[in-house]
Amino acid sequence: MTTATTSPLGQLSSRRKFTDKGMTVVVYTAFALALIPLIWLSYTVIARGFDRFMVDANGEANFTLDFLNQTSRNIFGGMPEGGILHAMWGTILMTLAATVISVPIGLLTSIYLVEYGSGKLKKAVTFFVDVMTGIPSIVAGLFAYAVFAIIVGPGTKLGIVGAVALSVLMIPVVVRSSEEMLRLVPNELREAAYALGVPKWLTIIKVVLRTAIAGITTGVTLAIARVIGETAPLLIAVGVADSLNFNLFEGRMMSLPVYIVAEWRKGEQPCNDDTIACVSNITEMNAWAAAFVLIVIVMALNLIARLIAKYFSPKTGR
Repeated sequence: MTTATTSPLGQLSSRRKFTDKGMTVVVYTAFALALIPLIWLSYTVIARGFDRFMVDANGEANFTLDFLNQTSRNIFGGMPEGGILHAMWGTILMTLAATVISVPIGLLTSIYLVEYGSGKLKKAVTFFVDVMTGIPSIVAGLFAYAVFAIIVGPGTKLGIVGAVALSVLMIPVVVRSSEEMLRLVPNELREAAYALGVPKWLTIIKVVLRTAIAGITTGVTLAIARVIGETAPLLIAVGVADSLNFNLFEGRMMSLPVYIVAEWRKGEQPCNDDTIACVSNITEMNAWAAAFVLIVIVMALNLIARLIAKYFSPKTGR
């Protein structure tokens, strides 16, 4: 009579299957736990932000988009009027100016590090980029304010100062992301271009950058998302305004993050006159609605970046 025995190979296979299933459960559980705060945050911002669009200028429960096409000029107390038009334009203009400043500098720096850099200078540039990546955002605001205080004069608060402060935060992100994307381009592509007699600078423009354009665009989008919600540097460099201003070189500008903080700090407003439309918690509603609009802008920028990356990335296959 013989007894059945389990082979060591069978035991090892069973253990591996058990371990694989256990790790799969852990991964899915971690994924679900990570989604909980994201879903909760999204729901809270959307729900509370949408409440502001259900209050008209008379304080009645009617859907209106006046919040998006009005400024906060001459708005005080619990008046259910005014909006974030000035803050939206300020955010867009300052972020756009910061992108125009930081993307060429960051991209050219990454090209130097990958294609040309060597020796102590390359190490020094890499070191300073790493240092800039970790600086607090308020330091960037102080730096921009100090530079313009020396050039223009003390107390200078302009939209361009805020753009410079944001560019200081954007540059290291653009450098790091672009550098990694350029390193992923196969050397065979460069060597094939050199073999055809193409100069190095033209190879970088036509081959290397064209191949890495999708990743570079994603990196720029991450840099924009990094700075579009910054508050501290803009409070120092730009200040607070309640009027629409399209000129980056004249006067203060409002941004959505600063608007959110300013409205939230006002707290509940007293409503003592029954003849005037008043909503006591209108400032809190304004803050949530501005946060909702800011998230929508970030999502729109990500969508635009993906479309640009899809259009400009090199086509493969048929």
